[in-house]
Amino acid sequence: MRKIQMVDLQGQYNGIKEEVNKAIEEVLTTSAYINGPQVKAFQSELEAYLGVKHVIPCANGTDALQICMMGLGLKPGDEVITADFTFAATVEVIALLGLTPVLVDVEPDSFNIDIAAVEKAITPKTKAIVPVHLFGQCANMEALMALAEKHGLYVIEDNAQAIGANYIFKDGSKRKSGTLGHVASTSFFPSKNLGCYGDGGAIFTNDDELAHTLRGMVNHGMYERYHHDVVGVNSRLDSIQAGVLRAKLPHLDTYNAKRQMAAAKYDMAFAGQEHIVVPAKKTNCDKTCTACTCHVYHQYTLRILNGTRDALVQHLNENNVPCGVYYPIPLHRQKAYVDDRYNEADFTVTNQLVQEVISLPMHTELDDEQIKYITDLVINFVNKH
Repeated sequence: MRKIQMVDLQGQYNGIKEEVNKAIEEVLTTSAYINGPQVKAFQSELEAYLGVKHVIPCANGTDALQICMMGLGLKPGDEVITADFTFAATVEVIALLGLTPVLVDVEPDSFNIDIAAVEKAITPKTKAIVPVHLFGQCANMEALMALAEKHGLYVIEDNAQAIGANYIFKDGSKRKSGTLGHVASTSFFPSKNLGCYGDGGAIFTNDDELAHTLRGMVNHGMYERYHHDVVGVNSRLDSIQAGVLRAKLPHLDTYNAKRQMAAAKYDMAFAGQEHIVVPAKKTNCDKTCTACTCHVYHQYTLRILNGTRDALVQHLNENNVPCGVYYPIPLHRQKAYVDDRYNEADFTVTNQLVQEVISLPMHTELDDEQIKYITDLVINFVNKH
């Protein structure tokens, strides 16, 4: 059996080696390292793939999220609602801008932001909502956009984990994740479903005026060299990373389909297990796992219900199976974000999830032998304890 990896980037690279090397060589030959032809071409190709009017490439996903908030003109003291169960970057940029983060609970099955909790948290100071499309599927955007419209709020999608996922509306229509709110951010960190070989990110929007503002902000506030019209930052996607992403983008749907097939095999193996809950697919379509494109499984995350999660992590590691706990500490308990406003009773789901979740290896190169080895280890251990 091949060595099991949490993410097998080497195996993926071997399949597209020629395209990647050609793209990098082109950048080296032209020496157009910043805002070169590869960046402009990738921007155009990603716009076409997503069906969005504007893609603004930038240096990383955290910058992308921060620049979204800057572009919307959010001011210190404005409240921004987001999920308690996510990576710290989401709340980090809110705090960095002097905005007030308002953390709310998530749904127990999808792990995405709870719409009822969002509505309860809205105050006259609320200006924006940041749903995180966690682990590969969209939050309930149809309900969230209706709520935002009712209260006059911006919706900023954190799409770092769900690029390529489809959101199915109740009427059967569908759109890509990251094109549903007023603006969205994404990350091209190497382990993402669409990842480069370093740091990278992008912003998506259909708003022409906002896109113009954002394009200046990512480049020191310049639209014309040495003319600084807005306060900006230095956040540009370099041409080598854009070349890598151009090589990978045509394969994204295939990569996501491979993840979906691996997830279906995991699901099948864990079916009927009393103490193991597989990831839920919250969608308005009725397709099977392998046909549904609503979840792209950036992570395959189980809930272990019998209190053995931590022991299971150790057991898997001892048997050469990498795994992850995303996330072990709620944001409202992180030292940097502790706030007297928060009440533990408002985070019952998140507080439970951090004790139960475990993410198994998930990538494009998983094979049946590896999946059987992993699932047998999990099932045998959980059932014995």
